[in-house]
Amino acid sequence: MKFGFIGAGNVAQTYAMHFVRHGHEVVLSNSKGPDSLAELVRSIGPNAKAGTVKEAAKQDIVILAVRWEQAEKALAEVSDWNGRILVDATNRPLEEDTKGKTASEVIASYAPGARVVKALNTLMVNWIQDYSDKKPKLVLFLSGDDTDAKRKLARALEETGFVPVDLGGLIDSGKLHEFGAPLNGLHLDLIKRLEF
Repeated sequence: MKFGFIGAGNVAQTYAMHFVRHGHEVVLSNSKGPDSLAELVRSIGPNAKAGTVKEAAKQDIVILAVRWEQAEKALAEVSDWNGRILVDATNRPLEEDTKGKTASEVIASYAPGARVVKALNTLMVNWIQDYSDKKPKLVLFLSGDDTDAKRKLARALEETGFVPVDLGGLIDSGKLHEFGAPLNGLHLDLIKRLEF
């Protein structure tokens, strides 16, 4: 599968490393242009390349991994989502007033036509920087209204060694991912399981 990252900070780099190590391809982008990412993509591996935001947005699954305040401008570079999957990995600051909307509702309004899934935002990146096959199987939560989009993301995450948990719809269950919510910053793994 091909993943496009809008943003190339710690979150994007960490998930890109996981995906590349399990045979997926990644395109990383940022506001400075592909040349600024040449050294980074070399360090990630041969299945990683740098591109523009528009090029990243053409991949099978697109992951928005920028700071909240950068999201609107970053997504404005893509004019036609045409049903592509957009993973909202942002975290809205607690003080940000979104007039009763969830963070992902706001993100969806910036990317009309995208199939938005809220995911990849609840774990600290230093918890997932073990890229070995023996790493803990960490739980990642997904919320979204498009079942097919969630299924495709979940399959890729399972192949990469994570345990995706589908919580339900984008609005109701998406609230559980936000800063201060019960699932944000929750570290769950499947090393130890009860046996009956």
